[in-house]
Amino acid sequence: IKVWDAATGECVATLDGLSRAVNCVAVFPDGRRVVSGSGDKTVKVWDAATGECVATLAGHSDEVWCVAVFPDGRRVVSGSHDKTVKVWDAATGECVATLAGHSDLVNGVAVFPDGRRVVSGSSDKTVKVWDVATGECVATLAEHSNYVWSVAVFPDGRRVVSGSWDNMVKVWDAATGECVATLAGHSGNVIGVAVFPDGRRVVSGSVDQTVKVWDAATGECVATLEGHRGPVWRGVFSAVFLVVCYLPGF
Repeated sequence: IKVWDAATGECVATLDGLSRAVNCVAVFPDGRRVVSGSGDKTVKVWDAATGECVATLAGHSDEVWCVAVFPDGRRVVSGSHDKTVKVWDAATGECVATLAGHSDLVNGVAVFPDGRRVVSGSSDKTVKVWDVATGECVATLAEHSNYVWSVAVFPDGRRVVSGSWDNMVKVWDAATGECVATLAGHSGNVIGVAVFPDGRRVVSGSVDQTVKVWDAATGECVATLEGHRGPVWRGVFSAVFLVVCYLPGF
């Protein structure tokens, strides 16, 4: 894992010590730590300045495919090919909850702004919303016709967005489980979604090598960003900047 200075392009830290491929990373709210999920079945927390691994979270029985950090920075959530979602204490490394209910691989996870709920997307074609305190699945969102590969939560916590291998992006009411919008326009699998900080727009990345920006209220595609030479894998926001990455040969 490499940490880069966005202004200079300099690599400021290399986080090393994993025996298998790094599948996912996320940054803590304070910017001082990074969490990763790996093919070695572990979740690791790293000091971004020193490059030291400060915690190894072990408990998954298959590779870890997605990670996210709670808004307070105290907990981490991970999704695995073992079909479970796990919530961890970032300081102690203790698994504080295992959310079981998916019947296939968990590909995407996200945390609600209040930190009380987690959302997951799976190859079982569903999106699930979980109560972290009880471990209960409080909603199953099931209208995709293929793998759900990525999920994100709107800033107000009222809606969830998902991207699927059915080429669709869907917006859901998190309370009722109703699909309130289907954003159609990609010609390939959707493998990354994110929500703009103002909650008015959604961005998606696809195997069709494009990034699309959508009006969340109308479902209209307001921009198509082209130029990648491979599938667009992830999209994240930092202040007003959109950062995307692509994976050649996926």
